[in-house]
Amino acid sequence: MNFIFVSPNFPQTYWNFCERLHRGGANVLGIGDAAYESLDNRLTDSLTEYYKVNSLESYDEVFRAVAYFSFKYGKIDWLESNNEYWLEQDSRLRKDFNITTGISSDDIAKFKSKAEMKKYYALGGIPTARQSKVTDLEAAIEFTDVVGFPIVAKPEIGVGAAETFKISNLEELRHFFDTKIDVPYVMEEFIFGDIYSYDAIINSDCEPVFESSAKFPPSVMDVVNQKLDLSYYVLKDVPAALKKLGRATVKAFDVRSRFVHFEFFRLTKAKPGLGKVGDFVGLEVNMRPAGGYTPDMMNFAHSTDVYTIWADMVLYDRKLLQPGGKDHLCVYYGRRDCHNYLHSHEEIMQKYGDRMAMTMRMAKAISPAMGDQSYTIHAYSEKEKNEFLEFVSALK
Repeated sequence: MNFIFVSPNFPQTYWNFCERLHRGGANVLGIGDAAYESLDNRLTDSLTEYYKVNSLESYDEVFRAVAYFSFKYGKIDWLESNNEYWLEQDSRLRKDFNITTGISSDDIAKFKSKAEMKKYYALGGIPTARQSKVTDLEAAIEFTDVVGFPIVAKPEIGVGAAETFKISNLEELRHFFDTKIDVPYVMEEFIFGDIYSYDAIINSDCEPVFESSAKFPPSVMDVVNQKLDLSYYVLKDVPAALKKLGRATVKAFDVRSRFVHFEFFRLTKAKPGLGKVGDFVGLEVNMRPAGGYTPDMMNFAHSTDVYTIWADMVLYDRKLLQPGGKDHLCVYYGRRDCHNYLHSHEEIMQKYGDRMAMTMRMAKAISPAMGDQSYTIHAYSEKEKNEFLEFVSALK
């Protein structure tokens, strides 16, 4: 199998995907804009060849790279980045080189556009917040007359809560129109709830070969805009109601042969037409693995290797890896350099070093959402999780 991996060096842990493919016998070909000498040795050891482009933003350059690999190695079987930013370019390359695995150009809109997503949620019978495309102030006022304040305004195509705003009154609505960036926006009624993810690796028959779930803060938007610390955790098990809706979403969007990250609200306040407290409501779909180091947290929580499970899906269309040890919680906390914390890094390591799965500085590209310094621990009870979060978040 000839597999082209676009931008295999970012996020940093994506060398794992390449290594597992290589270990399974695939011919892994990398395309990126980083110098070969700067790549992790574990990545270069997994690549048959690496083609450096000056910019991954240049379609012509990336096209020539794929053409070169096609000429040298023959028919390309897969092309993938597992990265939200490159999904559209990936699909265009597949079309131009007749690569039939992966999202096609014809389908990309339903995965990228928050407006298009609504149609497919409806097909699957999955409740979602009411939405309106942003046109002008008058139309926005008409929308708020129906759903009330607050509302959320967000780019129709985007990821990570960037340029997303909670609007609580007419004055803030006018300010939004005066200052918003020049991209298509949508507005949605505000949902009071916690955010849960349905993370899964899906085979070619729209069936999950692996499932996991994480709980996030009620508003990642506030984390980014207000520079708050981020804490979230991977659950021991996927709640049954969430699993049912996650699988229904897979079917509705006709997802095949992908690692996916779907987000849902779990209502903390009943919403007429949507559900009662505790019900799940669709938020958005992402056709790539969860961000940051969440895939590694899934490994820790479930004593498994999602990179191998994904590679086995690609190579054999099924899961071969056997279950590992006992499932438990895996908890993440990202601290900000701008805050003055009660407990130092050394004190955290002294107290939690034996349960520390990872600790590291976060790359600038993801630090607005993930924090500057991260700590990830194994937790075997809600009590342990809460004690850790209280200790690491305490301010002077």
